[in-house]
Amino acid sequence: MKKRGILLGVMVLLVSAALCACGKGGKNTESSDTVNSSSEVQGTSEAAQTEEATAGEPVQGGHVVLGMTQDLVSLDPHQVTDAGTRGAVFNLYEGLVKPTSDGDIEPAVAASYEISDDAKTYTFTLRDGVTFHDGSAVTADDVKYSIERYAEIQGESSAFSILDKVEIQDEKTVVLDLKESYSEFLPYLASAAIIPASNEDPEGNPIGTGPFKYASYKPGQSLKIEKYDGYWKEGYPYLDSAEFKFVADVDTAYTELKAGTIDILNYLTIDQTQALSDDFKIVKGSMMLVHAMFLNNEYEPLQDTKVRQALCYAVDRQAINDFLFGGESELIGSHMIPAIKKYYEPEAANQYSYDPEKAKALLAEAGYADGFDLEITVPSAYSQHVDTAQIIAEELKAVGINATLKQVEWATWLSDVYSKREYQATVVGFDGTLAPSDWLKKYCTDAGNNIANFSNSDYDAAFEKAFAAVDDTEKAQYYKECQMILAQNAASVYIEDPADFVAVNAKLSGYVFYPVAAQDLSTVYYTEPVNE
Repeated sequence: MKKRGILLGVMVLLVSAALCACGKGGKNTESSDTVNSSSEVQGTSEAAQTEEATAGEPVQGGHVVLGMTQDLVSLDPHQVTDAGTRGAVFNLYEGLVKPTSDGDIEPAVAASYEISDDAKTYTFTLRDGVTFHDGSAVTADDVKYSIERYAEIQGESSAFSILDKVEIQDEKTVVLDLKESYSEFLPYLASAAIIPASNEDPEGNPIGTGPFKYASYKPGQSLKIEKYDGYWKEGYPYLDSAEFKFVADVDTAYTELKAGTIDILNYLTIDQTQALSDDFKIVKGSMMLVHAMFLNNEYEPLQDTKVRQALCYAVDRQAINDFLFGGESELIGSHMIPAIKKYYEPEAANQYSYDPEKAKALLAEAGYADGFDLEITVPSAYSQHVDTAQIIAEELKAVGINATLKQVEWATWLSDVYSKREYQATVVGFDGTLAPSDWLKKYCTDAGNNIANFSNSDYDAAFEKAFAAVDDTEKAQYYKECQMILAQNAASVYIEDPADFVAVNAKLSGYVFYPVAAQDLSTVYYTEPVNE
């Protein structure tokens, strides 16, 4: 207990330093000039969520600036690989179906769909009156082209590898035939944006069917979008225009928020929410991320399961939750978020408790009684990842592991860690679709996005059974088995699905959370006239 108290004291000092590093003195400090107590912030969050649902009549028009701490990877929707970009282009593009804020799937470009009993044939009836942003009507040819193009780009490691063919039955009906049964295919189609077959440059000339159309993009600066008057969903969007403003430095983004040049900013720390004035309301939700210290299982010390288990015992997940998220996050123990309730295995979260002595014993058993060097690579644009990595580094040092941080730009992280797997450990958050296989396939031995380099024959077999199962009860059973294998083998150090504190201009309403990456500005509106 004494060692735990000392370690927690070290972390308190560490977190305080991290939060105050770029805002010393004056009213811009992030931790000293608090307006509300923690309980008041939580109350405000709940009140804000209620207010979002019960606010008065929306005012049409206006412009909103949403801050982002990363640039976009691509404006070609079929090339998008990260949650930040997906969240932004959610406003420009739609698939045959799209996710809802409550975790369901609803028709979008399609008006309806049917799935065969064996889950091998998906039939879509296209919605009347859907047009692209250039005014042209969406055709069955556009749908066939888009699905086939997306499947080709996603490659053999994706769910689209089982797509056999796309057939046009008539001008309003498109049929997708799969090579094998797959009852989870529908959520993936939400990511397969429908674009014009005639558009030869989707990256430079983005054209979709979403509520907003592309206006301009300046790398490193902003993406600007405008209301699409021809949007098929009547009454949406409310705003005339919006801007995604890229501010790589998180402290600068927060300063701009307080100055009023940014209207909406995600991923605030609990201290930051407390330092805001009444010009903003705090809406609390979940990031819908697996937040973890992911481990490269091919790095020599981490090849030993006991070493990886030692890391799990050495990291105090609840302390991270308390210090950074006011205890509002939900702890996890595997690569699945609690929101995917049907397939989530809660027991995985109980596999490890905070136990530094157990960690030291396991390290000694594995031949690392004197510890080893561990470099933790972390994208510098995300404060919650940097702060988490700093806390973990101190906790690991307490059990004899020489942990150091390597902060890199987002593009470097994507290249070196995600693509090349040239790293030892990394703190980041992974999102996914509403399909459980999307979260878990990345740990299959031959998966192209298996950045953990995890390889376990039992896991591969369980995943294959889950993937092939049509019966949902059977599917859930095997996916839960997969989660327990990841937990028991300590594939990575899983921490939490982080709470997401979002600051929203008090004049705005309608902000909603999704269980997937989506910054849906079509529902956002002003509650009073705006002079532009």
